[in-house]
Amino acid sequence: MSIDTLIRAIPKIDLHCHLAGSLSAETVFALAAKNNVPLPVTDPDKFYAFTDFYDFLARLEVIGRCMITRDDFARVSYEALADGYRKGNLRYAEFFFSPNYHYPHGVRYETMVDGFVDGLRQAKEDFGITGRLIPAINRELGPEVAIAMVRDVLAHRREEVIGIGMDCAEFKGPPELFKDAYALARSAGLRCTAHACEDNQTLAQAPPRNVETCLDVLGCDRIDHGYNMLADPVLTCRCRDRGVPFTVCSHTCVPQRMEKRAETLKAMHEAGLFLVPCTDDPPMFGTDIGTTYVTMARSLSLSVEEVAAMSLRTLDASWLSDTEKAAMKTEFEAEIQSLGVMKA
Repeated sequence: MSIDTLIRAIPKIDLHCHLAGSLSAETVFALAAKNNVPLPVTDPDKFYAFTDFYDFLARLEVIGRCMITRDDFARVSYEALADGYRKGNLRYAEFFFSPNYHYPHGVRYETMVDGFVDGLRQAKEDFGITGRLIPAINRELGPEVAIAMVRDVLAHRREEVIGIGMDCAEFKGPPELFKDAYALARSAGLRCTAHACEDNQTLAQAPPRNVETCLDVLGCDRIDHGYNMLADPVLTCRCRDRGVPFTVCSHTCVPQRMEKRAETLKAMHEAGLFLVPCTDDPPMFGTDIGTTYVTMARSLSLSVEEVAAMSLRTLDASWLSDTEKAAMKTEFEAEIQSLGVMKA
């Protein structure tokens, strides 16, 4: 078995994957045809060709228009888990979904969340893998819209919905604006995370202080991305010492920036930060959870044993209960040992 094949076979989790970005181009075209949604291109092979970060965000909104019925949402979450399982031995995922992509097209929150739950439960039955959900605030729409979304989440609680997140263009919605929305979510027992310090925006647009605000003001348990934080050595050391998890992604929306992303991940690793390899928007970026781990192993010069140890540690960053974490860790360790990667 080759090293890359062995790395793909190691059991994994994914804590940073957007369901709207998890659709294959073929699935997008199928849903668009079913729901009479016009697409900007006629060739599926060209649908995920982006010029920049903002072109990528615009394409996500197009995908959001293609998902209308409960069955549409179920198909998306089911395929996301199934693809991860087949391509990289994914065993657990916490998926983001963005209600505000769907509200403008007449879709109710209950329709989307119940559809996603249907898909997760079917994948659990078919593959024995588990998925959870994180509704994400679209920061570009402002704090009032964010509060309304959180209220919708709380009015329709589902067991699979375990926290909230926040994404979209960072400079259009600094984290401090969303203090009340996060406080409302925390008061109801939801966990919290947020995108911060993304490197697809300048240091001025996504400064290190955004990570600090997410931790100290919003009460986030972990940070999604975090790359620009390296510009602040003091904050970087604080996050290292606190063991703050960063859900980082080896692939990005513009292929020309892959080398820079690899350099940043290496710097974060060398700084001692807690890195959790994730896929972000896998088919849109040409990756999957297996490819992500193979890519990061190369970027960080990790041995197979170190990759296995990284995968085991990622469980600590999940929002599983302590009992669930312990059980999954035991399962992971047994499978890793059976691959001959780690000794009992």
